[in-house]
Amino acid sequence: MLHFSTHILDDKLDWVTFIHGAGGSSSIWYKQLRDFKKHYNVLLIDLRGHGKSKSPIYEKLKSYTFDVISDEVIEVLDHLKIQKSHFIGISLGTIIIREIAERYPERSNSMIMAGAVMKLNFRGQILMRLGVLLKSVIPYLLLYKFFAVIIMPRKKHRASRNLFINEAKKLYQKEFKRWFTLVSEVNPLLALFRIKDSGIPTLYVMGEEDHMFLPSITKLVKNHSSSALYVIPNCGHVVNVEQPIIFNTQVLNFIKNIR
Repeated sequence: MLHFSTHILDDKLDWVTFIHGAGGSSSIWYKQLRDFKKHYNVLLIDLRGHGKSKSPIYEKLKSYTFDVISDEVIEVLDHLKIQKSHFIGISLGTIIIREIAERYPERSNSMIMAGAVMKLNFRGQILMRLGVLLKSVIPYLLLYKFFAVIIMPRKKHRASRNLFINEAKKLYQKEFKRWFTLVSEVNPLLALFRIKDSGIPTLYVMGEEDHMFLPSITKLVKNHSSSALYVIPNCGHVVNVEQPIIFNTQVLNFIKNIR
């Protein structure tokens, strides 16, 4: 089972489950934990191969799929007897949350998609193809740093870049390759998610400077009646780290209104 930690305020309150992105861990939510555990029961999960979810069983798996990864998140909820939860994800974690909503819609009270990845633009697709070609010859950390700079290019994004790079250092080379291959093959799944409205209340929280992913989310929200978009000014991809006060306020208000 994936490693997890809980902060239980009251059994009668809603649960909020945080899902990190590729190369990160549950520690990236450190600027959210204090505010959210005042109002809700909180569940933090480390995805396979990340944080403290490093088990020999994963070494036997040659490739990963989003349905398997989402099932592992549901396994944790089942273990804790959590029937429904609000899900908050960042970057790649938003794909996992959306996969859970697609296959287990009854488990989601709402979805908060931060720095959401719902389409790779032309530059992103070129970078992914280049990465697939080079992943076996270039040290994975160098490749990860390169992508971090492309996605978070400005000086003020440095803290976010460094946070993810430091977390990525904890990954194994094989683990990185599995996740990278998974992301490089995600386009058909994202196409389905862009077409199909989940019907679950969804808030997209994007940075104004998230040049790679914001345009597609802006277009998506216009076609999904269950979705809303909040754009944080002067902010890049990792909105929960760069602008935590604004992020926490907007998300907590959204969940409160859902309830």
